[in-house]
Amino acid sequence: MALLTDLYQVTMAYGYWRAGRHRAPAAAELLFRRCPFGGAFALGAGLAEALRFLRAFRFSAADIAYLRSVLPSTTEEAFFEYLCTVDASEVTVTSVPEGSVVFSRVPLLQVKGPLLVVQLLETTLLCLVSYASLVATNAARFRLLAGPTTKLMEMGLRRAQGPDGGLSASKYSYIGGERSPAERLLRALPRRLRPHPLLSPAAGFDCTSNVLAGKLYGIPVQGTVAHSFIMSFTSLAEVEPRVLAPAAGGEPVDLPSLAESWLPRVCELLRVSPGKVNRGELAAFVSYAVSFPRNFQGLLDTYCVMRSGLPNFCAVALALNELGYRAIGVRLDSGDLAQQSKEIRRVFRACATRFQVPWFESISIAVSNDISERSLEDFIREGSEIDVLGIGTNLVTCPLQPSLGCVYKLVKVNDSPCLKLTEDEEKMTIPGVKRVYRLYDAAGHPFMDLMALEEEPSPSAGQELTVHVLGHNGEARKVKAATVEALHRTYFRDGQVCEALPSLPQVRSHAQAALARLGPAHRRLRQPEPYPV
Repeated sequence: MALLTDLYQVTMAYGYWRAGRHRAPAAAELLFRRCPFGGAFALGAGLAEALRFLRAFRFSAADIAYLRSVLPSTTEEAFFEYLCTVDASEVTVTSVPEGSVVFSRVPLLQVKGPLLVVQLLETTLLCLVSYASLVATNAARFRLLAGPTTKLMEMGLRRAQGPDGGLSASKYSYIGGERSPAERLLRALPRRLRPHPLLSPAAGFDCTSNVLAGKLYGIPVQGTVAHSFIMSFTSLAEVEPRVLAPAAGGEPVDLPSLAESWLPRVCELLRVSPGKVNRGELAAFVSYAVSFPRNFQGLLDTYCVMRSGLPNFCAVALALNELGYRAIGVRLDSGDLAQQSKEIRRVFRACATRFQVPWFESISIAVSNDISERSLEDFIREGSEIDVLGIGTNLVTCPLQPSLGCVYKLVKVNDSPCLKLTEDEEKMTIPGVKRVYRLYDAAGHPFMDLMALEEEPSPSAGQELTVHVLGHNGEARKVKAATVEALHRTYFRDGQVCEALPSLPQVRSHAQAALARLGPAHRRLRQPEPYPV
């Protein structure tokens, strides 16, 4: 992927080579200037892909031939011969561990090596880290709003910016943390006894609809039916096969007939006319139930939720129950989702009581349809009965902030610090190679990230430090940390990854732990307290 870069990186490389500066020792930092979505934090992601790129970085003969065709004819042949020898064998990369909570102006990555190579790596590293970190952060925000007990399903492949965007979204939304065993136990509590979402530690998405992402990354995949499946049926005569054996064994039973026998009783309970129930929809439900009796889930809003979808689902679910199977849920994809979820839950409870099927009242209710942060806030305010959220467009495209805005800046060349001065104070750089430390208070919450030049002594717990907080006009402040953590680790040296990379589940666990340590004032999504650096 050496050519996955901007042309000016190659023209600058030629300029360095012509000037004899191509092997000058250099250092660059990759960071973002503002936290995304108006929040106070981000999740760092994309490190593993960046390291794979570095390990394979070199120009093929075909790459060199193409560069000859696009660079000016005055470009010396010796430069192309030199590019044939270029790789990342002299590059060293330090980084925060993937899945770490990170803050603006603090380097996610630091890259050291020959100036020409450090320059050539810029665009690709930005591409690999920026979107990964953005979508992981977006996923964490959705989890913070939804709380630890609501299941989150990523279903944005059809809305993503191409196949690469779709796969990246599936992978990095899963990184946004995981539910701890204690959090999973909360699902067993009545909804009124569960903690408010924003008081609970964050975690990421539980599963994806993206089958290739499941294969490549080991992410759980889930999915049922779309409206097209429901609409393809017109009558019960189209159901084939028709019979289903009881779960405990025995003679197969004609499921369409059994479901039809339940339908009048359900309609009586719901005060719905059986004549207004769509028989094609009933046929679709029965057909799906015959194929997946242990995983039956109904899409209720193809025609009318209360007059057709819900009675049909209940009839089929009760027929399955008679044969020893349990339906697992329903999905809504239109209308007032919060209000409908409450009405559906009331029906499930009524069915559980009337037909003496206790598990019926806890059937899962899933919703989709352009779910956003604002949607989740509305669901919470209205006291919905939603158990599963399917989120696509507003997760994978990050419409509230389409780019994290990462930058990659030289901070040192030939042992001389580099400084960018500009009238825009936000775009000024901080010169010199740095070490980064996280300072924690006695409660275990991080309260400040400290950047110091690499030659300065490391701070220690309990030590009084004089610091200058960015954005406070150089004002000095004294702080003392209960715990000090060095954030960066060396991941790449001498052309090789030099620290074992964690698995995706391990990165997910690290993200969940990092988010749980973040103080409530910095974790809240609206008007958070700025995190000092």
